[in-house]
Amino acid sequence: MKKKDNVFYELVNIMKKLRGKDGCPWDREQTSDSIKPYLIEEAYELLEAIEEKNPDKIKEELGDLLFQIIFHAKLAEEQKEFDVFDVCLHVKEKMIRRHPHVFGNTEVSCSKEVLVRWEDIKRKEPKNADRKSTLDGIPKELPSLLRACRLQEKAARVGFDWEKIEKVFEKVEEEMAELKQTFPNNNKIEMEHELGDVLFSLVNIARFIKVNPEEAMRKAICRFIERFKYIEEETTRRGLDLKDLSLQEMDKYWNEAKKKINDAE
Repeated sequence: MKKKDNVFYELVNIMKKLRGKDGCPWDREQTSDSIKPYLIEEAYELLEAIEEKNPDKIKEELGDLLFQIIFHAKLAEEQKEFDVFDVCLHVKEKMIRRHPHVFGNTEVSCSKEVLVRWEDIKRKEPKNADRKSTLDGIPKELPSLLRACRLQEKAARVGFDWEKIEKVFEKVEEEMAELKQTFPNNNKIEMEHELGDVLFSLVNIARFIKVNPEEAMRKAICRFIERFKYIEEETTRRGLDLKDLSLQEMDKYWNEAKKKINDAE
């Protein structure tokens, strides 16, 4: 157990050595800006591991993400801004402050109330004093589907939401009709606008049925890749050229792929 207690400090010291005078030339050259892409990449690799439900891979990817955090903290320490232990202290204090129903005497009746109180506490924190909107604080860099979902969730917490999912379906149909109406004019700006409204409405449906729209899209993309690769492999196996097939023939292979892949799952 003692070894596990010390391993975090050992990891911090590894980062210190990598950045030291006799450390790794590549690590010593890096800045917070240069390693930003790796942070995002590691986060997505972790998401993929979680979706695969692979414990060994999840453990590995969590480690890679943790090392990125330690790397960024070390760069900040060199600039005399903060270190990784300041990061830990800050998040510890925040979690205690935002969970008064666990670490204090506040009582809550359900998880929905927890989220409402969380937003209230967050809004009163000094760093958020200049936020004027309920929607402030959602990173602009988030993938669009995920950002739309988070914005809708925040609006819903103050009562700006549909009461029933049937109304959301009606809204999707309304937006689809408006999109169709833009086609005769061939106005790209109008079509982009209406398509955006359709996608935003679909995110509302995802939120109502408690499905993460970003994950749903990512999984749909994976299914498309698997099925399309099946078509390529199957046509090659039969001595055919994919480019020579009609759409109807490709569709036949597509349906075959859907059945085979679904059966395998």
